[in-house]
Amino acid sequence: MNTNGHFGAIAFAVLFMANICLFAQVSGDPSREKVEKETTWKGFERHNLKYKGREARLIVPKVPLPHNPWIWRARFPDWHTEADSILVSEGYHLAYINTDNHYGSPRAMDVWDGFYEFMTRAYRLNDKVALMGVSRGGLFVYNWAKRNPGKVACIYAEAPVCDMKSWPLGSGKGEGSPEDWKRLKEAYGFNSDSEARQYANGPMEGLEVLAGQKIPILHMIGLNDKIVPPGENTFPLINQYMRLGGTATVVPCTQGEQKLQGHHFPIETPRLVADFVTYHAPPVPSLSPSDYHELRGGLRNSQIQFENNKKGTVAFLGGSITYNPGWRDSIVSYLETRFPETEFEFIAAGIPSMGTTPAAFRLERDVLAKGRVDLLFEEAAVNDASNGRTSREQIRAMEGIIRHLRRSNPAMDIVMMHFVDPDKITDYNSGRKPEVIKNHDLVAAHYNIPTINLAKEVTDRIDHGEFSWKDDFIDLHPSPFGQGVYSNSIIHFLNVSFSERTDADTKPIAQNLPEKMDENAYDNGYLLDISEAKRSKDWRIDPLWNPKDGTGTRPNFVDVPMLVGSKPGGILKLKFEGNTIGIAVAAGKDAGHIAYRIDKGEWKKRNLFTKWSGQLHLPWYYTLASGLSGNGHLLEIRITGTKDARSTGNACRIRYFYVNRN
Repeated sequence: MNTNGHFGAIAFAVLFMANICLFAQVSGDPSREKVEKETTWKGFERHNLKYKGREARLIVPKVPLPHNPWIWRARFPDWHTEADSILVSEGYHLAYINTDNHYGSPRAMDVWDGFYEFMTRAYRLNDKVALMGVSRGGLFVYNWAKRNPGKVACIYAEAPVCDMKSWPLGSGKGEGSPEDWKRLKEAYGFNSDSEARQYANGPMEGLEVLAGQKIPILHMIGLNDKIVPPGENTFPLINQYMRLGGTATVVPCTQGEQKLQGHHFPIETPRLVADFVTYHAPPVPSLSPSDYHELRGGLRNSQIQFENNKKGTVAFLGGSITYNPGWRDSIVSYLETRFPETEFEFIAAGIPSMGTTPAAFRLERDVLAKGRVDLLFEEAAVNDASNGRTSREQIRAMEGIIRHLRRSNPAMDIVMMHFVDPDKITDYNSGRKPEVIKNHDLVAAHYNIPTINLAKEVTDRIDHGEFSWKDDFIDLHPSPFGQGVYSNSIIHFLNVSFSERTDADTKPIAQNLPEKMDENAYDNGYLLDISEAKRSKDWRIDPLWNPKDGTGTRPNFVDVPMLVGSKPGGILKLKFEGNTIGIAVAAGKDAGHIAYRIDKGEWKKRNLFTKWSGQLHLPWYYTLASGLSGNGHLLEIRITGTKDARSTGNACRIRYFYVNRN
């Protein structure tokens, strides 16, 4: 017995069922993609599937190759299968979906796009596929390849239709097929023969896209084919492809009986076809960005807004990785290209050093004050961890952000991203999920928010040998290469999220808010102006504060009004309504200690000096109290005479108070 083969088949079957469940959860419709039954094909397992109501199949090799290469048949899956069976016996998967009578139309290509994502996500098949098109299948493989050139390893075509005017119209030497011509026009939505003749997006057009990717092509033809004459199909396409710099081979099959007016002929060298596919298979297993994405509720509402209403506001909320140029610019460019008719407004609300707590309280000022937002990208995993926020704070703040956003626009789509740093790499390589990502994922799952785990993806790609942290990614503020890794994964996520069609009358669906995870979540956060405080003479408001000590500052925390106290004993008082109170300060090298109390309670102390304060007047949000009951409260702050050993003074500089309304 071949124990390896037996194990491979069992292992794949287990993985297959697990992935079906995973994909059903992601798609939101467990009945839409399922295994109808399992049979056999030439001694191999055959899984008969239903995908979006269409019959499909997957042939499983007994011992799959490690990187799961596959071939995808277009039309006539049981015709001339000699090369297919060779490839399956050597470890290839073989897929097919029935899109008969759609002739490679855009509607058929939409189905193919979804089926590709299904195959690569649910079955972990390789990102690059070998396409096989027989006869009218040529319309399918070329149209899909031009639409997805980066996903194609090679193209094999047998007596392929390359020009619909040759077949089924029959405007040249071929006989054509009036019935198929009628169905083709319906599939493409053509209103007349004239409109169909003028169509300029078939296999013959746009071949430079494939040539630029150096996608190899092999055609097998009958020289006396009167149904699909090679002089009107294969020869002009191959000649044009080679002139564009593409690699192409044509093999005339001249031996054996030529049937159906030369359109059916024996394949003399099926081994040549198999070798062609094997030679051009992706040589290195690739990790799919989809493995690190949780689609959950998806981005359907924003897609509808962008496509149907032609307007869209997109916000980016986060810390320095969002503030700096890089991935954000790539996403802006992608959206403008993906929705060319849409008038976009982009809100760049990234501020260095800011995690979820600052975001929850500055959300109204920096994002919502600018109007309705349709799509928001949020990142905070790096800063929430490095800033020492507790798990409770991380959940309260992230939940507060999500609830506040969804109340402002119940149809808003939100994407939560987890960026990478060395501590997260260490955690994952030690078999631990970083605590901050656990906490953020709890909120994302509760509110059905999509997530992109770039921390895990970067870790796995480094372990996979694709690049290194030291030489390529360089820092938690990624190099241009690292920014490219981020943007590639996010764009992959967006392509999947925006892959379904929308109808012109489709409307966004409001998202209902579930029960709170934490009753004290910061979902009503706002910034309170420093002028609201009553202060002793030892406190003053500097209308344009600017330090003279030679250390750095951050935007919005310099040349702005600042409430400043530095003399021990100086007291300020603030009345506020809400369950949370805090101060946003500029914590420089002279930051001192404060004492504070709420409602005449016990005095508590806070060290305002951070580990970065020696080099920078760092914007820092200190939450002084949370979970307060009742309405009216009194905050008192006093400058103490103590300070951190590293500090040069006793200063407290307050840019804002921040409050969470009840």
